[in-house]
Amino acid sequence: MLSKIKSLKKRYIIPAILSIFLFVGVSFKDDYFEISKQIEIFTTLFKTINQNYVDETNPAELMDKAIKSMLADLDPYTNYFNEQDVIKFKINNTGEYTGIGAMITRKEDKLIIKEPYKGFPADKAGLKAGDEIIQIGDVLLADFKDDASQLTKGAKGTKIDIKYLRQGKPMSTQLILDEVGIKAVPFYGMADDKTGYIVLSQFNAKASSETKEALESLKDKGAKQIILDLRGNPGGLLHEAVNVCNLFVPKGELIVTTKSKNSKYNNTNKTTKDPVDTEIPLAVIVDGKSASASEIVSGALQDLDRAVIIGSRSFGKGLVQRPIDMTYGTQVKVTISKYYTPSGRCIQALNYAHKDKNGKAIRTEEKNYNAFKTQKGRTVYDGGGILPDVVLENTKTSAIAEALQKNDAIFNYATNYYYKNPTLGDKIPTITDADIADFKAFIKREKISLDTETEVALKNTLEKAKKENVDEAISAEYQQLFAALEKSEETLIDKNQKEIKNLLLDEIIKRYQYKEGLYQYYIKSNFEIKKSIEVLNDKTQYNKILKI
Repeated sequence: MLSKIKSLKKRYIIPAILSIFLFVGVSFKDDYFEISKQIEIFTTLFKTINQNYVDETNPAELMDKAIKSMLADLDPYTNYFNEQDVIKFKINNTGEYTGIGAMITRKEDKLIIKEPYKGFPADKAGLKAGDEIIQIGDVLLADFKDDASQLTKGAKGTKIDIKYLRQGKPMSTQLILDEVGIKAVPFYGMADDKTGYIVLSQFNAKASSETKEALESLKDKGAKQIILDLRGNPGGLLHEAVNVCNLFVPKGELIVTTKSKNSKYNNTNKTTKDPVDTEIPLAVIVDGKSASASEIVSGALQDLDRAVIIGSRSFGKGLVQRPIDMTYGTQVKVTISKYYTPSGRCIQALNYAHKDKNGKAIRTEEKNYNAFKTQKGRTVYDGGGILPDVVLENTKTSAIAEALQKNDAIFNYATNYYYKNPTLGDKIPTITDADIADFKAFIKREKISLDTETEVALKNTLEKAKKENVDEAISAEYQQLFAALEKSEETLIDKNQKEIKNLLLDEIIKRYQYKEGLYQYYIKSNFEIKKSIEVLNDKTQYNKILKI
């Protein structure tokens, strides 16, 4: 029976992988002989391993790893999706799914609630950010090595029993799955009596319709100028980026051009609808995490002299991907082209065709950027993301802040703060110097490793020393170096104290008031928003920047 199952697996999986390679073969006929040769080698190897390896193999897992390893050598955006991956990918594009309504991440043998969405199943069941799910139904996550988030999916109304830890204390609850809609525009409101503020967090299928609804609502409330906040927006659907621009620019305006070595992917994308308002003063905020479709919008509005771009240099992703359906419910998302803003610039920052000795893509140096002109003759540059018209240097994320966020130091401290101060409610706390001192002590007490590049290199050195049996000889020196590094990291926290206080405050506000409360705080207190209002209010400066 087992051999029959194995035979069936091979019968279906090998044709599936052949279809992938045949797609490539058809696309690149000039290399057909070499591709055919490599297909034959690969399929012979795959069959040989599965038939002869001493232990039982899992052909599906082997193939999954083989494909993903192959694509990893290209760029990080060309990805293979198995059946489960396809479901997640479609959720990201549509913004709709049935589930628990929370951002979760896996860490060791637990699922960590990063952010419960207000009013959805996880929130209704009483789950909070920082809760550690250890059992879903009868499944202990310590024994479940697959994608545990799939255990929280199901039909609407499905009841799921959950066991979790809160501050180390075991607790339990029951979730009732429901439809969850991820908003592209999670917040909009009046920043003052004449300034409308719109947060656009992603470019899913609802992005332009939700932005339009927000824009029209704000105009009805008396907005005479608009701030569009694209900070942290990683991008999404290209046509939605075009449609968002269309709200502010006339029908028939060129927004983005895509160019590929495959001519069928060469396209010009113009606005196709009547705009909402082509005159209202507009400021767009970007940062280092604004990427892809966010850069199409900010770059096009900059090139068309339609908006003042404010903040810090964007990420620099000038590549376009397209999902292509394959056999057995699988899919491949392929980088098919580069995109160019109306002035003709491609803002791609990393060159994945040329990598350094460590295999990392090489970043285009600023001295190699090329100059382009906007419609009214302003100079803009390619090669390194969108450089704002008003650059706010103090909004850039420092290396130490990135490390604190990446390794959950800020997240975990906010969790600890929340349970120490349960009655704070709608009050906005002040993060003091004493809190920063407490934060540093918390990092030490909880043994949170920041994994900065220097720290990682030092740990790798010790690991190599252990393998070569010389770690005892250098142990004392290692501990001295590590202590010095920890002290240096503390110094960096002090040096970047203002930035870290803001990050701590942001995370703490969300614990009490959800994301909506954070945005309510932002429109009154955030530096970038205040600066945007200042630029919009100063008509002389605004007109001078845009050469109006």
